[in-house]
Amino acid sequence: MSGGNLPGTPASGVRLGGPRAAFVWGLGVAVYFTAITYRTSLGVAGIDAADRFHINASALSTFSILQLLVYAGMQIPVGLLVDRWGTKKVLTLGIVLFTTGQFAFALSGSYVMALAARALLGCGDAMTFISVLRLGSNWFPPRRGPLIAQVAALFGMAGNLLTTLVLARLLAAFGWTPTFAGSAALGVLVLVLVLVFLRDRPEAPAPAPASVPAPAAAAPGPDPVRERGYVRRQLAEAWREPGTRLGMWVHFTTQFPGMVFLLLWGMPFLVEAQGRTRAEAGTLLTVVVLSNMAIGLVYGQVIARHHSARAPIALGTVLATAAVWAMVLCWPGRAPLWALVLMCVVLGACGPGSMIGFDFARPANPPERQGTASGIVNIGGFTASMTTLLAVGVLLDATGDDYRIAFASVFVLQALGTAQILRLRGRAHRRERERVVASRVEAVHVPV
Repeated sequence: MSGGNLPGTPASGVRLGGPRAAFVWGLGVAVYFTAITYRTSLGVAGIDAADRFHINASALSTFSILQLLVYAGMQIPVGLLVDRWGTKKVLTLGIVLFTTGQFAFALSGSYVMALAARALLGCGDAMTFISVLRLGSNWFPPRRGPLIAQVAALFGMAGNLLTTLVLARLLAAFGWTPTFAGSAALGVLVLVLVLVFLRDRPEAPAPAPASVPAPAAAAPGPDPVRERGYVRRQLAEAWREPGTRLGMWVHFTTQFPGMVFLLLWGMPFLVEAQGRTRAEAGTLLTVVVLSNMAIGLVYGQVIARHHSARAPIALGTVLATAAVWAMVLCWPGRAPLWALVLMCVVLGACGPGSMIGFDFARPANPPERQGTASGIVNIGGFTASMTTLLAVGVLLDATGDDYRIAFASVFVLQALGTAQILRLRGRAHRRERERVVASRVEAVHVPV
């Protein structure tokens, strides 16, 4: 680094923030909103999908597992692409893929075709959130990073809200094909907006006329992006940072209970195990989404003001999630409504808690490695979600739909992730303090 710039600080002379930044970043968020709507559409259609394709619980979980497998597997390649191509190209490709996948899912008449459609959707979905994070860091000051990331996730959850409130009712009223095909029109709309209006970063102001001749420009050096070994070096340097690894395990441990509940198993659990109507179950899923949005704003504000609160909030989220999960599973018979509401409120903290992982990785990596580091972090929660989706489906089939045993698999991954967070926490904090001290010394002693 030079000139005293901290990681994520833009080049000198570029003004960040303001209405134009909000507009351009909002376009990226609109893409993420659309991707979340498509990603979670199966959460309200799980029972319909089982009937349409004549499949059991394990086969039903394969939809979401394959989608998340593709998503998780694409995170590092997407991070590298964002660092190499920029956000506009990656977002454009993502929109084309997830819109095509949603439309193909609408027309699917067989289980195999539907699986292929969800895989395509997952591939496009994988290109959205890392791009939106990079877009935010390009257009807003670094100090606003935690809040910008939480607000992006909040609007993404609004896509989930659209799924639970609107898509579920459209599905009941119009059926499978019209509902899913009609929703694909949203992807076409955001594609047009991105192509016309989105820019990767603000333009630097034109330099003032010089009173003396400018020195001759130095010959351009080799492009590091095109150098041999670029991919390997990006991955190795990002992984070497304890903050990147800590961020991945925070994401792993916090995200997956809420994701599993919203993505697939919440509706069947509430209807089949807890005896709630589909309307009541849909309302409870909406509680998760609304809680997620509200808690995300709180977490973003707190962490932006008190950086040291990151680890306590993440660990507190894990503890609270485990407590309410255990309460509902251990309740004799069916849990009362208040207990289910409380569980849904706490599950709403899982998404905002997972965003804290990016707040560990962001200051640990320079701007040219942000996409790669974000990809590594984002693998965590989706790997845990994929594993749990599979475990729940297999255990349900093996135990004759015993949700208590199947849902208890959550505690295994929570214990693993918590152990890794505690192991890496001190190392990441020490490394981060060293970087801050070095940046301050450099700002004092190195002329700009």
